Formats: sequence, C-alpha cells, structure tokens
Amino acid sequence: MSFTLAIVGRPNVGKSTLFNRLVGKRLALVDDQPGVTRDLREGEAKLGDLRFTVIDTAGLEEATDESLQGRMRKLTERAVDMADVCLFLIDARAGVTPTDEVFADILRKRADRVILGANKAEGSAADAGIYEAYGLGLGEPVRLSAEHGEGLNELYSLLMPISDEFEDRARADAPETDVVLDEDIDDEPDGVSGPTAARIPTPERPMQVAVVGRPNAGKSTLINTILGEDRLLTGPEAGITRDAISLQIDWDGLPVRIFDTAGMRKKARVQDKVEKLSVSDGLRAVKFAEVVVVLLDAAIPFEQQDLRIADLAEREGRAVVVAVNKWDIEDDKQQKLRDLREAFERLLPQLRGAPLVTVSAKTGKGLDRLRDAVAKAYDVWNRRVPTAQLNRWLAGMVEAHPPPAPGGRRIKLRYMTQAKTRPPHFVVMCSHPDKLPESYSRYLVNGLRQDFDMPGTPIRLHMRSQSDRNPYKSKKKSTPSRLRKHIHGRGSQPG
Repeated sequence: MSFTLAIVGRPNVGKSTLFNRLVGKRLALVDDQPGVTRDLREGEAKLGDLRFTVIDTAGLEEATDESLQGRMRKLTERAVDMADVCLFLIDARAGVTPTDEVFADILRKRADRVILGANKAEGSAADAGIYEAYGLGLGEPVRLSAEHGEGLNELYSLLMPISDEFEDRARADAPETDVVLDEDIDDEPDGVSGPTAARIPTPERPMQVAVVGRPNAGKSTLINTILGEDRLLTGPEAGITRDAISLQIDWDGLPVRIFDTAGMRKKARVQDKVEKLSVSDGLRAVKFAEVVVVLLDAAIPFEQQDLRIADLAEREGRAVVVAVNKWDIEDDKQQKLRDLREAFERLLPQLRGAPLVTVSAKTGKGLDRLRDAVAKAYDVWNRRVPTAQLNRWLAGMVEAHPPPAPGGRRIKLRYMTQAKTRPPHFVVMCSHPDKLPESYSRYLVNGLRQDFDMPGTPIRLHMRSQSDRNPYKSKKKSTPSRLRKHIHGRGSQPG
C-alpha cells in the first residue's frame, strides 16, 4: 500500500457508498438514514493501477462533548490525523451547509492534503451545489456519483501524483540492506587488519531508528525526553499512539530519524479497526528501520509479545537494542538486572549479546547509554571482516572442533568470505553442505560473534558446495595404474 485515504464529511453524503465502490465489495453498511457508520472501517482500495488503503469514517457532527456523537467525531478526527490524504465529501444536491463550512475549516488546519468531492452530482440538479463548493477554499471540487461510479477518472488523476510521491519517498527512506561487498576491494589496505567501519550517518542520510513495544511501555515519553520537548501525545492510557510518526533529530551529535510506533498487542486482542491499521504501520516501521529499539516495561518484561517483536526485528535483519523502561521505580535493581540478563539469554538466543540497557523515559536517566548502544549496534550491523582474517579464523575453529563425518566421510570446510553487510552475511565453501548439522553452523555463528565483536546483530551464514573441480582429481585416479605398471616392470627384471 502506497498511501492512506480517509473519506470524511457530514452524515449521509455517501461516504460508505464511495468506500464500497473503491474496495469493490459491500463492506460498509449503507442506508438512507444518517449516522449508520459509527466506527472506522478500512479496506484495500483499487482505482485503475493504484493500490492504497481507504478509511470510511463516521459522519462529522458539531459535537465536542463525551456523547456518542462527540466520541464519533474524535475518532474521525483521529482518522484525519492518520491519513495521508483526506477526501472531503459534500452532497452536491443539498449544496454547502454551515456544517460543511465548519469542517472545511478544520480540514484546512489539520490535514496536509485535502481533495474536495461533490457527491450525488449526476444531473443538472447538482450544478448549484458544485458552484457553492468553490467557496469552501479547498480547490476545484471533483464531480462524483458514488452510486453510479461517475467521476472516478478525475479522482484517479488527482491521486496518481500523490501515489508516485509516496512511492518515491518510500524508496528514498528505505534502508539499504543486504549490501553486496565488492570482491575487488583490497581486504586489508595499507596493512590495516580487522573489521572495517560502518557508514557514518549524516543529516542527509540519518540513521533510522524504530522504537517498538507493547502498549504503554513508554515509547512516546522516551522520544519526547530525547527530543527535550513534548512533541508526541502521552498519558497513562494504553494505545494513545495510533500511527508510526517519524521525527528527525540530532541525538548528541548522531543524526537520527526516529519512529514512534503504536503499541503491538497479541493479534487475538486486536479488534479495533484503527488498532489493526496502527499495528500494521508499526510493522512497516520495523522494515524501514536500521536499528530497532525494543522497549520493555520493567514491571512485566519479556512477555510473549515482546519476544515476537524482537524476533520479527531479527528476522528482518535489523540491528536490535533492548531497553528496559521505568527503571526509576525498581527497588532491587541489581537482582532485577541479573534476572533480566538471564531471561534475555534464555528466551532470545538468536540475539545473544545484544545490548540490554536500563532507562527511565520519565527522568531521562540512562538515555546516554541507550544512545551509545544504538550507535554500537549500527556499527556492528555494517561491519565487514577481511577475507584473509576470516580464513585464518576458520582454520582455528575447525582445528578446535572438527565438523562431523556422516557415513565416515569427513566434511571439509575449504574457504570462507563475507558476501554482504547490513546485516553481515558469510559464505563457507565446503563439501556436502546439506549434511552439515545446524549445531555446527551455530558453533561458527557464536564464534563469529565472540571473536569479531559482533554481539546481538543478526548474522547470516550460508554453506555452499565447492563448485570448482579439483584439478588433481584425474591425476589421482591414474596414479594407481601407473604404480602397478612400475611395480610390475621392476618385478620382471632379472634378480
């Protein structure tokens, strides 16, 4: 999905009818009675070759209290804040009403992109309402008939450049991962040995960091404290953050684009339509990050959902930092820290050695350690180990613990190189790679982590069969026959 479109407007202007038209199904209940839609409904829209997420909202009403209408309006305003584009519908036959004028003013202030749609515009009876719509100050209205499918070509022409813009932005923001290394580069230039350094983040290409975790772990508070100002809405209620918000900051000299994400609960508990969309947005933020900070609540760390989130980041190949929040209210900090480290090693062996940092988002304590841990994780994620050094290391590992010999045939590990970074990918050329047990691969991965100082980062290790034929193979086969002739010849000579 390239962008999100929210359809908004007062009750009974045809929002749900247009929603059903865009998704190609009768997902939303439609009736002549106003106020049928109360919740937010989202679907996958198709318009020509465009694919996007569309949200059907409750009718906007001038209620700001805690009544049902007031709560429906707040939910719709939340959809306006979440959406990339708002399609503001009016009823062209009824003309522009005072309520339309109020909400047009709200949209001008709250929404970045607004498309004005004049629905029920078939026939000359709608002409007067079309002319009135120009007075809303939202540009030229699109003449639509959601019921008959008219005006969708004009809507397509307005959405197409927006879709292109979001696709270009997605490509620009996407982190460069699985970077193939150039084999022609000198492994150890000027006599320098050891792993090479990471690409240095710049304000033009900042490090991308996503803060993820369960609801109410303190993600927004943490980012506000790092920023030094209350940019993100916080509070004691769980689930305040709905969409993944990115902010570019200078974190003590480190250029960072940081993503605040919605809390991720167990899938079975996610019933609300907005929350489903929010969790999907959070998962997308993990894929667009380079470093993922998994924020835990010190009171209830390492619940099942925390483990799933950390495992997702590892499977996506991102550098991971585990931060334990609300450390200021812990009493026995030493014992708690020992318990946390033991649980981390036991429950997340695939992230062995990843940084575990205790912080207090409320007081700001520990944020300097968190910043250093993020920078270190990024450096390891980018690391390259020279080929010559790898092969010396591999020889030592094989000598210390030779691979098994299934069926009496020893598996030979001949050569090793690093093929990619971000995260580190290593390739070992060997005989019978399909017979090498997983335990031996883990032995090598753990050795790489320890000996080349690569804690916590995902490491990809691939075993490949030696493709080049042994140049001495044919000579070895001919040796026994020559030897027999030589022996026979010597034996035939007189004593």
